[in-house]
Amino acid sequence: MDLALLRTFVTVHRAGSFTRAAALLGLSQPAVTSQIRTLERQLGRPLFLRQARGVTPTTMGDELAHKAAPHLDALVEIAETGLDEDSSFRTLHLAGPPEFTAERALPALMEMTGVGGQGFALRAAFGNAEETMEGLAAGHHDLALTTARPRGALLTATPLCDEEHVLVASPRWAAEIGPGKLRRKGAHALEGFPVVEVHESLPLVARYWASVFDCRPAASGTVIVPDLRAVLACASAGAGLAVLPKYLCSDAIERGDVVALLDPAVPPLRTYFLVVRTGTLAMPHIARAHEWLLRAASGWS
Repeated sequence: MDLALLRTFVTVHRAGSFTRAAALLGLSQPAVTSQIRTLERQLGRPLFLRQARGVTPTTMGDELAHKAAPHLDALVEIAETGLDEDSSFRTLHLAGPPEFTAERALPALMEMTGVGGQGFALRAAFGNAEETMEGLAAGHHDLALTTARPRGALLTATPLCDEEHVLVASPRWAAEIGPGKLRRKGAHALEGFPVVEVHESLPLVARYWASVFDCRPAASGTVIVPDLRAVLACASAGAGLAVLPKYLCSDAIERGDVVALLDPAVPPLRTYFLVVRTGTLAMPHIARAHEWLLRAASGWS
């Protein structure tokens, strides 16, 4: 059986789409369709059911993928290890949200004995969860950081760390609210106060209100800036209340630039995942970065 046909088949199985598989393989969609039909003729059984959106594997397709994928991944590992020895410099394409990538992931990767010393160069891209997952699935990125766990077999996610969220405000707003009033009245004590957020939908504030106060925020965003570091700067300047990751605002709290308004017994958490295309951890430069980030995350607080 032709290994090229099996490789195309496994890629389609993981991608759930001829179009997406073609992009990953660098082939045209008709070429992918032709290869799958050839393999189906050789086996005498259909491997996929064609649907309006993508394809679904048949029982035969699932069985073949289960048998073939590990061996194909092993062959990739052998090939990539050989390439790594002969040409020891690779480029790692990393993607994720700007704040977490800049403040957590990139410094951790820089702590490796020099990025070039680990056998790869680095290219980083910023984007939201949807953009990042689409880019990873299309082969534009090698490794992605996201708070959304991907579905399907194309992408493999590993929990990286939990991010604790803190409700903060400038000292002036904190003094006006007062800790006693906030503990007694809950979210009602915050009605009428301005809010700084990254989006009009108030994603962080809404999640915090639901988790801590069991209600939805009554206020709309007074200042909307699409970067959490800018949210912190605005909150420090007195623009309003903000919900921020603890790692991002802990130094500002220590300096007194902002005040943590509440210390809930169970703080709101958001989980980050480290995501790769299934099978690509066979590539040494991706595997090293993946392992290093997991190791670094164990020490993050």
